[in-house]
Amino acid sequence: MIYRRSGRSGLDLPALSLGLWHNFGSVDPYDVARAMVLHAFELGITHFDLANNYGPVPGSAESTFGRILRDDLISHRDEMIISTKAGYRMWAGPYGDGGSRKYLLASLDQSLRRMGLEYVDLFYSHRPDPTTPVEETMLALDQAVRQGKALYVGISNYDPAQAQSAAAVLRSLRTPFVIHQPRYSMFDRRIEDGLLDVLADLGLGCIVFSPLAQGLLTDRYVRDIPSDSRAGKPHGFLKPESITDARRAQIVKLNAIATARGQSLAQMAIAWVLRHPTVTSALIGASRVSQIDNSVAALDRLTFSADELHAIDQVLA
Repeated sequence: MIYRRSGRSGLDLPALSLGLWHNFGSVDPYDVARAMVLHAFELGITHFDLANNYGPVPGSAESTFGRILRDDLISHRDEMIISTKAGYRMWAGPYGDGGSRKYLLASLDQSLRRMGLEYVDLFYSHRPDPTTPVEETMLALDQAVRQGKALYVGISNYDPAQAQSAAAVLRSLRTPFVIHQPRYSMFDRRIEDGLLDVLADLGLGCIVFSPLAQGLLTDRYVRDIPSDSRAGKPHGFLKPESITDARRAQIVKLNAIATARGQSLAQMAIAWVLRHPTVTSALIGASRVSQIDNSVAALDRLTFSADELHAIDQVLA
């Protein structure tokens, strides 16, 4: 495994981190989830990324991970980075959503109970809340650190201006703010329009989610939609209507470029997001152990020639 420093902090993260957004909920087989977590750890993936509402049902991914910790990994706690988030809707009523101090700190307490932990290594504001002052949200993150319930803090889904505002507050509080988690893939390049430059200027790390565009950037959808794929599951975020003829044509062309590089399309897509010097880590998902092996093999070839990057840009254009 390759480890990279998160911005100008002292924290190293593996180039690949395992996200538990999908396939670790109460609707998923525990034995498969356990096998994936243990295999990832054996391969040097030391960072496990969660959120309060991951499942389905919300909260169940944290419960699953907590069970794996108790059963197998608790003696390795100090060898792992465990992160969680709050910001999206988690429970009914006015206090289970958004960026208020009430919601974030209550949610963190619930997350710690579900995972059986005294602290997480990294606690995020999962999204900006336009109805709550940024000072309140950032003070809640700071309080989590001062209470000993988080070692570092981060933000996710903040645009460049919002990230700068959050950083200004956290810097004034001397809070260990180390990372931003945005969406980034060949099919979603918005963070190239300013956010990556802001993060570099602020000295923050960047861990990107959905580098495979919810599985679109694989060879699974070249011909049809497999029933066991994300687009084939009724509770998945990738909808069949997203796989248009035009999108499939792009996938076929990108797959040909990857084949010429000696990689699968998924491996090339991971290498492509990691090519940017500001990107610390890529969050991968998995539904089986073999997918983790495939993703880790992307690290065998992270460099791109100018011709390869031009060919990829031509397809995406």
